[in-house]
Amino acid sequence: MNPLRSQSYSRVLAALAENLGDAEIRAAVPDADPAEVRKILRELAGRFRPAVEGDSRSAADAVPDAAVLFTDGASRGNPGEAGAGAVLTGPDGREIASGRWYLGRVTNNAAEYLALIHGLEEAAARGIKRLEVRMDSELVVRQLNGRYRVKDAGLKKLFSQVQELRQRFSRITFTHVRREQNRRADRLANEAIDRKGR
Repeated sequence: MNPLRSQSYSRVLAALAENLGDAEIRAAVPDADPAEVRKILRELAGRFRPAVEGDSRSAADAVPDAAVLFTDGASRGNPGEAGAGAVLTGPDGREIASGRWYLGRVTNNAAEYLALIHGLEEAAARGIKRLEVRMDSELVVRQLNGRYRVKDAGLKKLFSQVQELRQRFSRITFTHVRREQNRRADRLANEAIDRKGR
């Protein structure tokens, strides 16, 4: 199958898994459990992920079940124009995927959370089960590890989204790293602002 078409199928199935409501699922498949339908859609999304070009293995074999996710958010003005960047690598350091997202006008801490959310969605959509997240935001890492409370109302909503997403992994850790260890995600976040989603 064409890798681009395969990737499109994967994204569609992952989007359906995340956005179909219980009522919509019950209307289409009355005797099915909505949670089970979502699980099936996620599994199918994982099967459609393309293998690396030139690799004779199947798509499922091409992506490891363990990975490292680097994420970074940037805001120029705090709040100001913001972007998010994420890089997903295998245990061997090989890059699996990367992305950048223009976020509009948000605070730096919100940008950090949104970068993490985008990164977690990408990792889950690729069937990753064990994930080590590395971020240069000490605040966000400490909040996610339970060392700091989340007091800001806006961040509480984003924190809750992360808590929901983390359930999709059998094991997940959050580690603070120095900014120089997170350069690629930082560059992607700033590119997202410069290009404004283009």
